[in-house]
Formats: sequence, C-alpha cells, structure tokens
Amino acid sequence: MCRRYRLSRRKQLVEEYFDALPGREEWSPRYNIAPTQPVPVIRKQQKPGREFSLLRWGLIPSWAADPSVGFKTINARSETVTTTASFREPVRSQRCMIPADGFYEWQRNGKSRQPYCFEVGDGEVFAFAGLWDGWINPSGEVTETCTILTTTPNGLLADIHDRMPVILRPDNYDFWLSPSERDTNAALKLLVPYAGAMRRYPVSMRLNQVQNDDAECAKPVELQPAPQGQLFA
Repeated sequence: MCRRYRLSRRKQLVEEYFDALPGREEWSPRYNIAPTQPVPVIRKQQKPGREFSLLRWGLIPSWAADPSVGFKTINARSETVTTTASFREPVRSQRCMIPADGFYEWQRNGKSRQPYCFEVGDGEVFAFAGLWDGWINPSGEVTETCTILTTTPNGLLADIHDRMPVILRPDNYDFWLSPSERDTNAALKLLVPYAGAMRRYPVSMRLNQVQNDDAECAKPVELQPAPQGQLFA
C-alpha cells in the first residue's frame, strides 16, 4: 500500500524534470501528502508533449454513482488491474505518472507503529505508475482523480510491508504514458518491484497526523532502544 508520500520539490523543478508544459494549478512542496488531496500528475497530451495537472488522489470511475468509492481506490493492485472494474479501462488508455521524492510505510513495534521514509537513490525525484479517470457529478462538474499502482515489495521493504508502489524507470516514461499504446500486456510488464538503488530511514511520529506537513516530517530520527527485558513482536 501507499497511503502517504512526499514531493518536496517546487513546481517548476518537477515540470523541468518530467519535461512537462507548465500547468495552470499552483503547487508548493509537500512532505505528508494524504489520500483525497490534490496531487501532481504527469499525463500525455493529445499533441506531442507532457502536461502537469493536479488531480484528486483516490480514483472515482467515470461510471460511479457515488464518489465516495474514491476512498477505497487510492491504490490499484497490479495483479488484478485488468479485471477490477474501476481500473480495467484506465489501464488501457488513461495511464499517468505521479511525481514523488519519497514515500512512507509503517513498521509495527509492539503497540506502536514506526514510520519510515523510502527514497530512490539519494532522494531524487521519481514517478509512481498511476491511472486517472474523470467523473461528472449531477451538476455537470468534472472531477479528475488518480490512483497509484502497487506490486510485491523489493528487499528493502519486505520486512515492513507486503506491498510497495510501482516506481517507473525514466526510460519507460514515454511508453507508460502513451495513449495510443493499446498493448496492455506490454504495459503490465513494467509493474514490477523497483530494482534500482533505494534507501530507508525512520522519521518522526509527527507524520502520523495528516495536519503535520513540513520538512520535520521527513527528517531522519534516532530510534530509542527498547527498555531492557522488553521485546517487540
């Protein structure tokens, strides 16, 4: 699962990294991004080029009667994405990338849960594989939403969680985004555990509260050793 992540770069830097045209929406660095919030997304334009947009995190299918389904679709399992009703059409032609420079998972220690930050390389920008869709409410207003694809964990995550977000390699960006690429089976081959250099470190429990959204949330912390004689499950 991926329920919190970080994008601490300025909008201009994100657009430059992904060679995307400037979006109309504003974006400021974030350190504790949570579901249902607007998040940056990179999509392919109808004409050549990429575009930067803000979409709500939690995919609402175009056919949904109730938008609350978006609370259950912040992630999409790669193994079932072609058979799950909410995702089987978007995976064919509405693929996107969701920029990040870190994401978080929690490890249970006894009664507490310690958050860890996971980074690619030395904290560089990367892209989650995502899907998007547009939903029209009864008043005719369009809400565009997205989801992050997940897969089995690599060695760095396996002892903390049984899933990890799909991280795309830069040389696969164009293939993943192409709306004319209808070979879904070929696209699905990209949805594998990340094999490049990564690192992880524990961060503050402040991350547990969504309202905390500053650089302190992503700074490494020293874990306190367990009291003598106390064992954590």
